[in-house]
Amino acid sequence: MFKLKGVVPPMITPFNKEGNLDIENLEKLVTFLKDKVDGLYICGSYGSGPMMSVEERKKVTEVTVKVVNGKIPIVAHTGTTNSKDTVDLTKHAEAVGCDAAAAVGPYYFHHNEDSLLEFYGSMIKAVKPGFPIYVYHNPKFSGYGIPLDTMKKLKKMGIHGVKDATFDILTFATYMRQLADENFDIALGTEAMWLSARALGCEAFIPGLGNALPEICQKMYQEGIKNDYDACRKTQFVVNELRDIMYLAKSTQLAIYAMLEIRGIIKAFPRSPFVPASDKEKEAIKKRLIELGEI
Repeated sequence: MFKLKGVVPPMITPFNKEGNLDIENLEKLVTFLKDKVDGLYICGSYGSGPMMSVEERKKVTEVTVKVVNGKIPIVAHTGTTNSKDTVDLTKHAEAVGCDAAAAVGPYYFHHNEDSLLEFYGSMIKAVKPGFPIYVYHNPKFSGYGIPLDTMKKLKKMGIHGVKDATFDILTFATYMRQLADENFDIALGTEAMWLSARALGCEAFIPGLGNALPEICQKMYQEGIKNDYDACRKTQFVVNELRDIMYLAKSTQLAIYAMLEIRGIIKAFPRSPFVPASDKEKEAIKKRLIELGEI
């Protein structure tokens, strides 16, 4: 059975100054990451998926699959506000060679259980049996939480797993206790709680920081997977301090663009209305990264 393992960054999508997809820098970023991480999660929150058209998301998926060339698994976030576009993106992800698809609950409107069963059921029906479909549970971005009883019904329906981005370790622990088994995968949707999640049996996390600093995320993963909790605790504290630095740019997504530029990996822009980190903010981020020995 397919399961996510290791460090699986939610990859950002590079844009140019005019707000168009920057394919050259997308290829550079995928090339940089594919040798340093264990998978890629594309077109999600960090990847600005909801800010792109269906065709743009398909292009990002195609380029990523081509550059990765089977080296690591790719999960395409295909969630939208509606079933029609989500099904279209999910079928495309399967057709071009992604290893799985995931979707946040349809956002803007607050949906009940019947709507969620319809939404995720349409994804399952759209692909071949066995193609993994994950629930991306992010109540902050969807605008509502998915109750545990609904999660159990989604599992019974054929959902393959959950990317838990609730930032609630008790919720994660409940998922591991009541949902996780050999046929249902639970991945942590942040680097901030890897140590705690690993102690509960987690084997994969999806770190925004991993876009720009995959090395320390990989170090923390290896320490955790070897159950070296003393070492992992020390690295977790450094990672969480690095997360604090990300807020120097007003949002963690914007900080990643800045960090990638500071490291000389790519120079790209977020999509408007996001405003790139200022020179002052970049200098503050660079200073703290130097102080922590990360660059």
